[in-house]
Amino acid sequence: MVTITPEERSAMRDAFRRLLSESCTQASVRATMATAPGYDAELWRQMAEMGIPGLIIDESYGGIGAGPLELELLMEEAGAALLPSPLFSSGVLAAALLSASTDEAAKVRLLPQIATGELIATVALASERGKWTPEDVGVTAARAGDSWRLNGVCAYVTNAAEAGIFLVVAKTETGVATFEVAPNAAGVARTPMESFDRTQRFSRLEFHDVTAPPIAGAGAQAVETMLDVARVALAGEQAGGARHVFDFTVEYIKMRVQFGRPVGGFQAIKHMAADLLLEVESATSAARHAAQALAEASPETSALVSLAGFACADAYAQIAATAIQMHGGIGFTWEHPCHLYLRRARADAQLLGSSSFYRERYVAALEQAA
Repeated sequence: MVTITPEERSAMRDAFRRLLSESCTQASVRATMATAPGYDAELWRQMAEMGIPGLIIDESYGGIGAGPLELELLMEEAGAALLPSPLFSSGVLAAALLSASTDEAAKVRLLPQIATGELIATVALASERGKWTPEDVGVTAARAGDSWRLNGVCAYVTNAAEAGIFLVVAKTETGVATFEVAPNAAGVARTPMESFDRTQRFSRLEFHDVTAPPIAGAGAQAVETMLDVARVALAGEQAGGARHVFDFTVEYIKMRVQFGRPVGGFQAIKHMAADLLLEVESATSAARHAAQALAEASPETSALVSLAGFACADAYAQIAATAIQMHGGIGFTWEHPCHLYLRRARADAQLLGSSSFYRERYVAALEQAA
């Protein structure tokens, strides 16, 4: 990981924000979510030119070599723009898992392609229960001579339709391991899943005696390392989305006139806005503190990442739902962006585990530290 100054970090964020303000408008998001791929290839190319897919990939593999602090900040911008892209799948999940492995050959072969955006990769981990934990893996791997055979089901696999490679986490006799699977490999079946959030794509993958090579050193510890990076990234996206919804809602209640005065002047609306501001600031603080702890390998990392896991998810969902009420009838219409953010908020709240799961994990971390 390279050392990035606060000024450099701020410049990276500003550059990404400018790109998204120009190429990821509400109109383009709506157009993109109606397409089969679900992402804008030209925007992905522009992001790759900036090095965004390779943000957390080490410089020796063609990446920027940034860490959780930079990732969280850029994901705030992605969340604010409601970015539909394979960034989370390829630039976070796959990049983090490969980076945490000890398989130098796989790193040399795959990470440079991920960093340039040429290769879109994704991780298949969750079973049909969708818990995203090593214990919940729904695929098994068994030796068959000199090779391995995979059988089972993975669900909620992000951007599987666009991926050029699957990193499949499977149970073996000695614990979980990760295997490299080509999407067109014999025995692989992919089925698109219905999603409440139309800006994200999920698939169900079935494996029937699929021959696949393992990724060395990508066992339970590497998977957990990947998940912590992904949790921080997702918390950043949620915090960014929450703040953006709050900002455009405040602008609306300032200009919307009812009974001869702006609706923002009514006491009830003021109280609602104050409550939402507290949620926005709390979510942002939780996400950034989790990123700081992860960057420093703090003993409090598990607790702070878990705290961000439920605080950011709950805040985003509450802010998005309340924003619709504060917009009145217009907030319920298809043409207004409110419902798009609510859909993203509710989908994100389940993506890597529910709020209840993270509350339990948070309490367990506090008890362990006591």
